[in-house]
Amino acid sequence: MNSLQQSLILSLFLSAFSALPVSAADVAAGEQKAAPCASCHGPKGVSGNAQWPNLAGQQSAYLVTQLKAFKTGSRVNPMMQSMVANLTDEDIDNLAAYFSSQPPAKAGGDPALAKAGEPKIAMCQGCHGAGAQGNGQFPRLAGQHPDYTAQQLKAFKDGSRKSGPMQAIAANLAEDDFKALAAYFGSLQ
Repeated sequence: MNSLQQSLILSLFLSAFSALPVSAADVAAGEQKAAPCASCHGPKGVSGNAQWPNLAGQQSAYLVTQLKAFKTGSRVNPMMQSMVANLTDEDIDNLAAYFSSQPPAKAGGDPALAKAGEPKIAMCQGCHGAGAQGNGQFPRLAGQHPDYTAQQLKAFKDGSRKSGPMQAIAANLAEDDFKALAAYFGSLQ
């Protein structure tokens, strides 16, 4: 092996090694950073107010994506944008690790609406999973507040929240569908 080949191999090795994360997300550091989040999202990410989502048990990758979207302004919410403005990428990773490590909640929902929503979930399972537990970049819907979920579906439908696939799905749903699906997801844990 000549020196050029050795240099190339060493360069490839170092490039691959540098792509690895320096350290795993720190759940304890995330817990420390989460104190301000509790006023809206509740202790340990279980919100007592249907206006704000439960974060407990949420997909870590989804949380990272959403926090970064708020930070860059690609997802618009003035309150969240001010909350994340000074977070580093490490802070975001740590917060996501903390909230995803918490046990998920069950928000409940109207049992009759939940029953009506169950047959409609097939279109959701491909991305959100059979139990609506989420799938990496796709959020956990199980245990989410029905009012919050219905509001997000409306936002996708009216275009105030952007996501090509969700906008296409929501466009084909009526408000009664929003409520039924949201009640069903809220009834899961």
